[in-house]
Amino acid sequence: MELVLLTALGVGGATVIGALLGFLFKKPSHKFNDIILSFAAGVMLAAAVIGLIVPSLEYGGKFAVLITVAGIFCGAVCLNLIDRLVPHLHKMVGMDQESHPDKTAQLNKVLLFVIAIAIHNLPEGIAAGVSFGSENVAQALSVAGGIALQNIPEGMVIIAPMLASGMKHGRTFVIAMMTGVIEVIGTLIGYFAVSISTAILPFALAFAGGTMLYVISDEMIPETHAHGNERGATYALLVGFCLMLAFDFWLG
Repeated sequence: MELVLLTALGVGGATVIGALLGFLFKKPSHKFNDIILSFAAGVMLAAAVIGLIVPSLEYGGKFAVLITVAGIFCGAVCLNLIDRLVPHLHKMVGMDQESHPDKTAQLNKVLLFVIAIAIHNLPEGIAAGVSFGSENVAQALSVAGGIALQNIPEGMVIIAPMLASGMKHGRTFVIAMMTGVIEVIGTLIGYFAVSISTAILPFALAFAGGTMLYVISDEMIPETHAHGNERGATYALLVGFCLMLAFDFWLG
């Protein structure tokens, strides 16, 4: 339990680290964001497949394939429904470039953007928590590590729009920190849900993997390929994926 709690704090704390870096960089270049985010996407992709989906097949028994496929699609559909209610990351990042923004309207958009980040963090946290239910600590830590790496550039991204809207630095940091707290809560929810009923473990693992695949495909890859840095972003994703593959091979 102590390891789960520390991991939850680490996953959520990565967003805070990203936010602090956001204050330093203020507005990092698109190329820098795309490379870092793509690397994180590669790490998450490997973590989702190796740490969640493959174990789901291993624990699924006679109907392993059916359970795993159903879990993946349920996870994806769940985030798809969330996406219908909140704005997309790639639609919000460039809003501070408007020539004459109305501060009130801009602030409302920024807060919607932050809500979107927070909501997306919940299933990511659940994915980290559920992975501990497999009792394979190395795989669980690889999943959590992949999510944490993704949270660092995410934390950096949310700082610039809030500062551009006129929000004070202290309040900006507190709001960014709260998005990380959501992830800590999600991690604990995922862990306790699986602990209460190990029967749901195969489905829960696949569900968590599906949410991560959805985030990678629907948010991260389109964002990193939208600014002319496709080649670099693609190789960064491959590097991240292979790094996690090697990590799992040596420590799994």
